[in-house]
Amino acid sequence: MSDDTAGSTQGIPFLKGHGTENDFVIVPDPDGLLDIGPADVARLCDRRAGIGADGLLRVVRSAAHPEAAGMAAEAEWFMDYRNADGSIAEMCGNGSRVFARYLAQAGHAEAGDLAIATRAGVRRVHLAKDGPDGPGEITVDMGRAVLPGPDAIEVAVGARRWPARNVNMGNPHAVAFVDDLDQAGDLLTAPALSPAEAYPTGANVEFVVDRGPAHVAMRVHERGSGETRSCGTGACAVAVAAARRDGADPAVTGRPAAYRVDVAGGRLLITEHPDGRVEMTGPAVIVAHGTLDL
Repeated sequence: MSDDTAGSTQGIPFLKGHGTENDFVIVPDPDGLLDIGPADVARLCDRRAGIGADGLLRVVRSAAHPEAAGMAAEAEWFMDYRNADGSIAEMCGNGSRVFARYLAQAGHAEAGDLAIATRAGVRRVHLAKDGPDGPGEITVDMGRAVLPGPDAIEVAVGARRWPARNVNMGNPHAVAFVDDLDQAGDLLTAPALSPAEAYPTGANVEFVVDRGPAHVAMRVHERGSGETRSCGTGACAVAVAAARRDGADPAVTGRPAAYRVDVAGGRLLITEHPDGRVEMTGPAVIVAHGTLDL
């Protein structure tokens, strides 16, 4: 990891935050001066030898990043998200809420509406005002789900196999409804997906059980990170898949479909609207800040 000051012994500020216990290292780099490579990210996210996180959020002004410069007129800030193994990801739902929380705490945003640039496009965010019980929840417009097919997707863990639905929320997902979440095993390694050509860059895999009307619970293996306590795009994919399974597709019914989605780290509310927009509402907190020793 380096900055533009060769030989500098000055550390780099960082923060740690989480959204429903999906946790992130946050590195402010407004002018895009830091060179953070995959090995750097992996070291920082290592839970024994580093800070520990499911991923890294680099906070860069859109105009200062080549992948986001075209979005600068709509969104001042770009969320440069990396998985825990250092690989680049298109989008992170929980990360976008934590990103917005950081911007608010750093004085870059106020309660109300905010636009954030991501590799999956510009995402609209609403920060509720803080109340007596703590920080307000954050709602992210996650865009529209794409159901690319094919219909005959399968997910396998060991000898067990389940049909799954292919849902893309700016990143790829395979959603499988199961009888018991324990059937997913330890999820340390990625479940097998078939046909493989449906997911040329891999996928996040969600295992889902019903908890009640419009209420489900899930476990997730995140591509590049392993099993995590929560996945925002995954919760959205689960709600979209559940609405189709339940005959509640908003494009057909003309009514929003709202699902409570329980994750290991808490609960998210996912609402899909008749125009296809998917909104995610949940908490986000900053828990620590410090300086990286270079």
